[in-house]
Amino acid sequence: MAHGGYTGKILRVDLTNRKIEIESHDDEFYRQYLGGRGMVAYYLLNELPRHVEPLSPENILVFAAGPLTGAAVSGQGRNGAGAKSPLTDGLGNAEGGGFWGAELKRAGFDGIVVQGRADKPVYLWVHDGQAEVRDAAHLWGKTSGETEDALHAELGDRAIRTAVIGPAGERLVRFAAIVNDRSHFVGRNGLGAVMGSKNLKAIAARAAPGKGRMEIANPAGVQAISKWMGSHLDLVAGLHEHGTARIVRSLSKAGGLPSYNFRDGHFDANEKITGQTMSATILVTQETCFACAVRCKRVVEVKDAPGWATTRDRPYVDPLYGGPEYETLAAFGSLEGNDDLIALAKANELCAAYGFDTISLGAVIAFAMECFERGVISSKETDGMDLRFGNARAMLALIEKITRREGFGDVLAEGVARAAQTIGRGAEEFAMTTRGQEIPMHEPRLKQGLGVGYAVSPTGADHNHNIHDTMYTKENDAVKSLRELDPEIRPVPANDLSADKVRILTANTNWMHLFDSAVMCQFLPYSPQQMTDLMNAVTGWGLEIRDYLQIGERAATLARLYNLREGWDSQGDTLPKRFFEPFKSGPLAGTGLPPDQFAAATREYYRQMGWDENGVPTRERVRELGVEWAV
Repeated sequence: MAHGGYTGKILRVDLTNRKIEIESHDDEFYRQYLGGRGMVAYYLLNELPRHVEPLSPENILVFAAGPLTGAAVSGQGRNGAGAKSPLTDGLGNAEGGGFWGAELKRAGFDGIVVQGRADKPVYLWVHDGQAEVRDAAHLWGKTSGETEDALHAELGDRAIRTAVIGPAGERLVRFAAIVNDRSHFVGRNGLGAVMGSKNLKAIAARAAPGKGRMEIANPAGVQAISKWMGSHLDLVAGLHEHGTARIVRSLSKAGGLPSYNFRDGHFDANEKITGQTMSATILVTQETCFACAVRCKRVVEVKDAPGWATTRDRPYVDPLYGGPEYETLAAFGSLEGNDDLIALAKANELCAAYGFDTISLGAVIAFAMECFERGVISSKETDGMDLRFGNARAMLALIEKITRREGFGDVLAEGVARAAQTIGRGAEEFAMTTRGQEIPMHEPRLKQGLGVGYAVSPTGADHNHNIHDTMYTKENDAVKSLRELDPEIRPVPANDLSADKVRILTANTNWMHLFDSAVMCQFLPYSPQQMTDLMNAVTGWGLEIRDYLQIGERAATLARLYNLREGWDSQGDTLPKRFFEPFKSGPLAGTGLPPDQFAAATREYYRQMGWDENGVPTRERVRELGVEWAV
C-alpha cells in the first residue's frame, strides 16, 4: 500500500475493447518513479514495442499526477502527461496546471494509462474511484470551451474538471495540446494529437462532494511550508502582478528576446507587448491553479477592437480563455515581428479554443514568414497570403488554416521540421528545432548553458527542465539553493561553457526532472531542503535531498534510454547552425555559440551524468539508479 500522497491506483483504459481495469502499485514503485516524467518513462519503456508510430493505436497515452498533486500548498496544481511524441519520435512528456490533476487524484487515481483507439469519438468520465467510456460524437469538432460547457451540462455539475482536445488535436496537428480547464495547457510534444488519434475527446474528473480527501502523512509539516509561502509572496510579487510576461523588456534589453525567427535577439517595439503593458491595458484579473496563493495566470479581455472583426454578443478577446503568458507573447510577438498586443491576445484565445501549443504554433508561423521574406516560398504556396514579418492579420488567418489543415496550413500542421522537408529549396536553414521540436522563447546565445540543455533534453528543446544562465552569474539565493544539491557550485558568466557551468546544468536539470516527476510548479522559490521537507511531510518517507535528486536523475536516464532505443544518438545533441553564428546587431552583436566549447560542454554533461562518450548511460550508472531492467 502506498504512503501519503498517493491512492495507490492507476486507471487502465483500453479504448479498442472498451475495457477498464484498475492497477495497484506498492510504495517501492512510487519511491522509484514518483509520478509525472518518471512514471511516463516507466510505462513507455515497459509497454511500447520499438518504433511504434506515434499516431497509431499502439501508442499509449499516460496521465500522471505526482505525490504533491492536490495537497494544500502553493505550486502543486499540476499534472504530467506523456506518450511517444509525434514531433520528436522520442519520449513525449509535458505538464499542465489548473485543477484537473488535483480532481483526478481526489476521484481516486494517481494516473491513467490509455491504450488503443476507439472506433468513434468518446470521452472518459472518472468519478469516485470508477470510470466510464461515453459517446462523444456530439462533442467532436467543438472548441475546448464548448466541450467543457457541454460536459458540465451533460453531467450536471459545473465543478467537474476537464482535460480536453480541440479541433487541432482531432485533426492530428502534430503540435496540438491538451487543454486543462479551458485555459491551462499540457502544451509540448504534440500530446493533443496522440489523444486525437485515439478518438478520445476529453477526460472529465470529479470526486463526490465531501469525499476524496488526500491522505497526508504529516499535515502540520505541509501546513508549515504552505504558511511560509503565504508569508513570502513578496518573493513572487512580479509573477503575480505581471505574470511570466514581465521578462519581455529585460530580455530584449539584454539581447536575448527571440525575434524574427531567432535572427535577432532584440525587438525595438518590445514595450508594446510586455507584461507590464498588458497589465495596464487589457488585463482584467488574475487566476490561479489548485490551492496556489500566487495567482499568476493572466485573464485579458478586449470588448471592442477597432479595425478587427467584432460582434455585439461577445468580446473580441474572450476572458474565458485566460490570457497570454511570456512564451505566447514572444512566439506570436517578437518572433514574428508583431507588436499588436490585441492580435497576440486573440492568438492566445484561438490556441486555447482550438488546442495548440503556443510555442510551436508561433514558431511554425515565424518559420513560414522567414521563408516568404527570403523568397523560398511565394504567395502561390501560401494560398495568396502575404506572410511578411509583422503581418498580424496573416498570422490569425494562418492559425485558422492550420487548425483546419487547409491548403498551406496542412503543410505547417506537420511542424517546422517536417514542413521544411516538404518545402525544400533550403527551407531547412530556417527551421529552428531540436529533435523535431520547435525551440522555446529563450535565446542560447545569451544563455549558453541553456543551449546545451536544449541539445540534451529528452523531450526536444525545453526551457523548463533547463538552466537560465543569467540567474547564476553572481553569488545570490539561486546559487546558494543549488549548493544544497552540489556544494561545488559557484557563479559563472552567462556565456561560460566550462565544466563549472555544466555542474550547474547537471544539478539543476536533474532537480527539474524531480519537479516534473513530483509535478510541481518551478516558479516558486522553494529551496531543495524545503522541497525535501514538503515531499517527506506528504509521503512520510523520510528521504534526504540526495535521494530526491537521484529520483530526478533516474527519470532523466530512463528517458534517455527510451530515446536511444527509438533511434536517437549523440549526433542529434546539437542546435541549428544559426545559433553558432554571431548576431549582426543589437546588445549581443558579434556573439554566437562557440562550436568547439559547445561540443565539449555536451561531452562534459555526458560525463557528469555517468554516460559514455556517445551519450549512452553506463551499466554502472544504471545499476546505481536501480533500473537495470531498462537496459
